[in-house]
Amino acid sequence: MNWYAIFAIYVLFWVISAFIVLPFGIRTPDETGEAVLKGQADSAPSNFRPGRVMLRATILSAVLFGLYYANYVEGWVKLEQLPGYSRSN
Repeated sequence: MNWYAIFAIYVLFWVISAFIVLPFGIRTPDETGEAVLKGQADSAPSNFRPGRVMLRATILSAVLFGLYYANYVEGWVKLEQLPGYSRSN
């Protein structure tokens, strides 16, 4: 696997991880006791911290990519082992 492929796959893992960790730790104004501003949705977060989301996404994506790469090198799970996969020639 070349470096471009490794980087591209890691970026995909990072984006997916960012969407996974995005809702954790978010509080609405009702939960924090803050006043809702005019034009603000009731469900809008009042304590959004993008740095924390990026850190969590980086950690999760590193773990997931590490498992993916270890499986790629070691061959623990192969396509033939997955249900519904049939090799047609």
